[in-house]
Amino acid sequence: MFEHRRKALIAAVAGAAALMTPLVGQAGRDGEWPYGPITMVVPFPAGGPADMVARMLGSRLAELLGEAVVVRNLAGANGIVGTRGVAGAPADGYTVLYNTSSLVLSPHLYLDPGFDPIADFDAVSSTVAMPLVLLVHPDVPATDLHSFAAYGRRLAGNLSYASAGGGNVTHLTAVLLLQAVEISAMHVPYRGSAPALAGLLDGQTHFMVNPVGDALAPVRDGRLRALAVTSRERIAALPEVPTVAEHGVPGFQAQAWHGVMVPDGTPPAVVYRLNVAIRQALMAQDMQEWLAARGAQVLGSTPGEYAWYIRQEYLRWGAVIQAANIRPD
Repeated sequence: MFEHRRKALIAAVAGAAALMTPLVGQAGRDGEWPYGPITMVVPFPAGGPADMVARMLGSRLAELLGEAVVVRNLAGANGIVGTRGVAGAPADGYTVLYNTSSLVLSPHLYLDPGFDPIADFDAVSSTVAMPLVLLVHPDVPATDLHSFAAYGRRLAGNLSYASAGGGNVTHLTAVLLLQAVEISAMHVPYRGSAPALAGLLDGQTHFMVNPVGDALAPVRDGRLRALAVTSRERIAALPEVPTVAEHGVPGFQAQAWHGVMVPDGTPPAVVYRLNVAIRQALMAQDMQEWLAARGAQVLGSTPGEYAWYIRQEYLRWGAVIQAANIRPD
């Protein structure tokens, strides 16, 4: 939905942001929300893709809203710890969740995650989508998906892969990819994307599927090799890397998407004001350039559009998890 409507949405958001500039610019000084610091919870470790985007967005929101936005990392259990903490926070707009697609994965993978991604939150806005890339350690003798599959068959199940956590989109996308090329591998979960990438760089695993953003530097300097991207089309940040579909897996697509949520029951006026500020921040030229340099696609949406998308992704990934026979922990 977001990819097809992105250009029209950018134009609409730019117009809305221009109209709302006086409203946002007066924040913190006109008696309306906010009139104190806002805590943005990132339920993953510092240094990963979600953390980097959240910190950049938080600094822009602080400028637009006139109050400090403090990014707090509450990592654990594939995002469950921080997400559950925000679900139980006061619904006053001063505690917000910078969520990723793990929001809709955990309820299918854990018997009691402690939150409902639809009932316990109010959607504010999508922010970015991060295409994923298949990365291999330089010692792996593969230059494309076909030679990678052949290598995996030679290892006869001794191939290993890192992920940002069991049930994370980096894990599930790797599962789908392994199924597509008909090989098996041992899963090595880490506590976040940054430590998983560090493990791959150290040679602790053979490969991983990771968001493009923090993979660009090690790919460009030769410390890792990029074999395929999981987006529908090639991406500008790695134009020479083909898609999985180009390797003969038609229709293959997966991405990590981000957004902002607040506890259920947050006043609509607060949700509205925060939504306008987020979309205004995303439309800034330098913000778009910063995100593009990290392989991110700018999204932005109304609260209703984001709520609809979350529901659709919840259903889609639930079907994927069930088909892959991944059991709840």
